[in-house]
Amino acid sequence: MHMEHLRELLLSFPSVTEEEPFGPEVVVYKVMGKMFALVDYDSVPPTMNLKCDPERALDLRDVHEAIRPGWHMNKRHWNTLDMDGSLRGPLVSELVRHSYDLVVAALPRRVREKLAAQASNEHGDKESGMSAGKGSGFRLGGLDR
Repeated sequence: MHMEHLRELLLSFPSVTEEEPFGPEVVVYKVMGKMFALVDYDSVPPTMNLKCDPERALDLRDVHEAIRPGWHMNKRHWNTLDMDGSLRGPLVSELVRHSYDLVVAALPRRVREKLAAQASNEHGDKESGMSAGKGSGFRLGGLDR
């Protein structure tokens, strides 16, 4: 998956923000203030940390060489994906969705309700040609976005 497509995928979910709390090398994607993905676009190959169900995390690591325990994360709940081209786009997309869904499911009910309301508003804005919830000022490979 091309890195610009990955970024678009990560930002396509409702109420996602893009931040650089650890410096410009690592980009963190959050939903309602909770991290669901962390991407190092500048490493070779680029890497992405995603939250994962613990049993599934182990299964994925057994099947895919490019998926390993989460670097600098709780290795039981996080995987690091080496974005070296060996992981198919549909699998990466599904794992991103899985991570997002796990984080949303752990949010308090009132926050999930707020997220649902925001998602409805964002969906309406996208239908009218406006984009909402997108990050700005992003740098990818030295290029300003």
